Amino acid sequence: MVYKITKPKQSHHAPVFTTSQTLPSARKPRDYRPPEAGLISFLPASWIPYAELARLDKPAGTYYLFFPCLFSTLMAASYTHTPPVAVLETCALFFTGALIMRGAGCTINDLWDRNLDPHVARTRLRPLARQALTPFRALTFTGFQLLAGLGLLLQFPTPCLYYGIPSLVLVATYPLAKRITHYPQLVLGLAFSWGAFMGFPALGVDPISDPTAFKGIVALYGSCVSWTVLYDMVYAHMDIKDDAKVGIKSIALRHEKETKAVLSGLAIVQTTLLFTAGALLHASPLFLVSTSVSTAGTLGLMIWKVRLKHASSCWWWFKYGAWFTGGGISLGLLAEYVYQRDRNDRQGEVPTSAWRALIYGHRPPLFS
Repeated sequence: MVYKITKPKQSHHAPVFTTSQTLPSARKPRDYRPPEAGLISFLPASWIPYAELARLDKPAGTYYLFFPCLFSTLMAASYTHTPPVAVLETCALFFTGALIMRGAGCTINDLWDRNLDPHVARTRLRPLARQALTPFRALTFTGFQLLAGLGLLLQFPTPCLYYGIPSLVLVATYPLAKRITHYPQLVLGLAFSWGAFMGFPALGVDPISDPTAFKGIVALYGSCVSWTVLYDMVYAHMDIKDDAKVGIKSIALRHEKETKAVLSGLAIVQTTLLFTAGALLHASPLFLVSTSVSTAGTLGLMIWKVRLKHASSCWWWFKYGAWFTGGGISLGLLAEYVYQRDRNDRQGEVPTSAWRALIYGHRPPLFS
C-alpha cells in the first residue's frame, strides 16, 4: 500500500491571536507602506503604530478639538481683561490637551471599530485593522493617554477638573452611537465642543455663579456643536458606500439626497449662535460683524464648492476648513480681545480681584 503525504489544508480565515502574541509582519497588508515623510517618519518602527493610532500623522482633528477651547479662552479673556501672557499659557495648555485627548479618542474609536475598519477602504490600514497592534496593547496605550490627559488637566484651576471629566463619557460612547443612530455626529459634536465650557473656568470665571457668562458659554457650545456636525457630515461622505455595506450609521447616509440643505441649515445655526454668544457677553460690533461675516462666508464657500461624491474633495475641505472657519473666528475674537484690552487701559480699569490673585500667585476666593 502506498501512502500519500499531503500538507495540512490552510484555512482561509484569519488566525486568532491572543493579546500576548506578537503579530507577524506577514499579516500586514502588502500595500501598507510605513510613512516616509512627516514627523512620525522619524520615529522608531515599533513606535509608528502607536503614533498612527493617535493620528499624529493627521492633525486636522486636533485642530478641530482645540478651536472650541481657543474660542472660549479668548471670549473669557475679553470678559475678564486677562493679561496676554496668561492667555498664551492657557491656550498652550489647551492645545497640548487637545493633542493628547484627540489621540485617546481615536484609540478608543479604533478599539470599538477594529472588526469593521478592515472592510472600509479608508480605514483598513489602521494599526488595529491591519493587526500591527493587539487590542490589549491599544487598550494599555489608551490608559497612558488618559493618565497624561488627567495630568495636564490638573495644571488648570481646580474647577476645570469638574467641568472636564464628564466629557470622557461622550468620548467613549461616540463609537457606540454609530451603531444605533443615524446621528452619531451629534454625539461627536457634544464631545468635540466641550472645550467651549473650559475657557472661562480656566481664566477664573465660574459659569455656575455668573449667569451672564453661563448664557454666553451655552450659546458658544451650541455654535461649536453645529460646526462639528457640519464638518463631520462632509467627512462622513468619504465612507458613505462602505458604511452602508458594513452597517455603520451616519447623518450623511440618512440625508444623502439633501446634504447641502442640511449643511446650510447647520451653518445658519452656527453663525446665529456665535453672534448670540458675543451679544450675551457684551462683545463690541467689531466681534459681532467680523465673526459673523467670516463664519458665514467660509462655510458658504465650502458648502458651494465641496463635491460630496469625491472623497478627495471632502477630505480637502475637512482638512482646510478648520483653518478657514476656525481661523476666521479666532481672528475676530483676537481683535475683540485687543480692543477690549485697549479700552480697559484707556479707562484706567484693573482686572477683577480673582485675576489679580491668579496673576500674583495668590489663591482667589473662587477656588477656595
